[in-house]
Amino acid sequence: MTDAQNDSGLDETAVIARDLIRFDTTNFGEGKSNGETDAAEYVEARLKAIGLEPQLFDSDPGRTSVVARVPGRDGDKPALVVHGHLDVVPADPRAWSVDPFGGVIKDGLLWGRGAVDMKNMDAMILTAVGDILSAGNQPERDLVVAFFADEEDGGRRGSHFLVDTHPELFAGATEAISEVGGYSIELGGKRAYLMQTGEKSLVWIKLVARGPAAHGSRLIRDNAITRLAEAVVAIGRQEWPIQLTDTTTQLLAELSRILNVDPEQVGPDEIVLRTGTAAGFILATLRATTNPTLLNAGYKHNVIPDTAEALIDIRTLPGDEDRVLGLVQELVGDDIEIQIMHRDVGLEASFDGPLIDAIVGTLAEHDPGAPVLPYLLSGGTDNKALSRLGITGYGFAPLRLPAGLDFPGMFHGVDERVPLDALVFGRTVLRDLLLGY
Repeated sequence: MTDAQNDSGLDETAVIARDLIRFDTTNFGEGKSNGETDAAEYVEARLKAIGLEPQLFDSDPGRTSVVARVPGRDGDKPALVVHGHLDVVPADPRAWSVDPFGGVIKDGLLWGRGAVDMKNMDAMILTAVGDILSAGNQPERDLVVAFFADEEDGGRRGSHFLVDTHPELFAGATEAISEVGGYSIELGGKRAYLMQTGEKSLVWIKLVARGPAAHGSRLIRDNAITRLAEAVVAIGRQEWPIQLTDTTTQLLAELSRILNVDPEQVGPDEIVLRTGTAAGFILATLRATTNPTLLNAGYKHNVIPDTAEALIDIRTLPGDEDRVLGLVQELVGDDIEIQIMHRDVGLEASFDGPLIDAIVGTLAEHDPGAPVLPYLLSGGTDNKALSRLGITGYGFAPLRLPAGLDFPGMFHGVDERVPLDALVFGRTVLRDLLLGY
């Protein structure tokens, strides 16, 4: 059966998300990427088809972002940035049950790299804005719709590039919404939604151990690989203490109330574990994390190398970066060099205000009785770059998900997938929010 025949039964959001998945926009990090240009040109065509005038911006050859402005009914209100990213992390097809770039639809789900991170939201933005304009309406306020390159490598060639070189694109905007929020979880058999009101700081470091190069048969007590391995184990095994922010304190209070547990008797980790699969994101927001992610050393079996390196992904609570870096240096020792590869701010906003009220109200219209809870994202988004312009960012990519789906496990995981009906839900909720806020 052809795609045209298959498309007849698909919501347009699923069609666009599927098409975007089929563009292999893999971002390998450190500037190595398959590029986003083909996907960006597809988005450009979609935006033109709904009457907008998008602009393309290349930070480097093949690293393309797309931005368009949608006039609102009330030009006196601050603009809202609605953004996604077009790149994805690598996917090893040997580990997947489907082609990760095939845009496969089966079992009522769309499968593929980017299905949740975040070509689903890209598609929801396009269809929600398209619904508003095709009906002859306007959003309540100006929208800046942006589809960035390079988010998966810290946004240096995407959102940060545009903030640095074209800040006028975001003129008049004070708030933004993007990924990893607005999705449903199950609490005690009842549905609730997590609204992302902050995100941890990002510090990517490289550990470098040095020692003498030598023949592999010699007795070398200062082996660079051995010293690096000891440092990596020390960091990877470190148990960081719980530190609560305003957001996590409020979330734990709400979880305790809904789950009917006494926070004086049940600790934060145990409360979070009772949220089921949602704990995959929430647990890491209670403390700093330091995860080794890549090792690089040596070039031949019988040669002891003089250098060994490891990449460590550090996520701290907002404002805690320097303290944690100092503790990491203590863990590995002064003879291990720490190189900072990329660093970006943490964010935290209060769970109140007109935008929060509008989001809570819109979700209530589409899923009555389901509470909306604030949470701190353990990862990061392009909201970090926008914050440099004074724009307060939130995560709101609304999805009503079936109980038991390990949604956090979909992010950068194997067999990434999203329910088709969740895409329809997201399109409708986002449309109504943009119409009314």
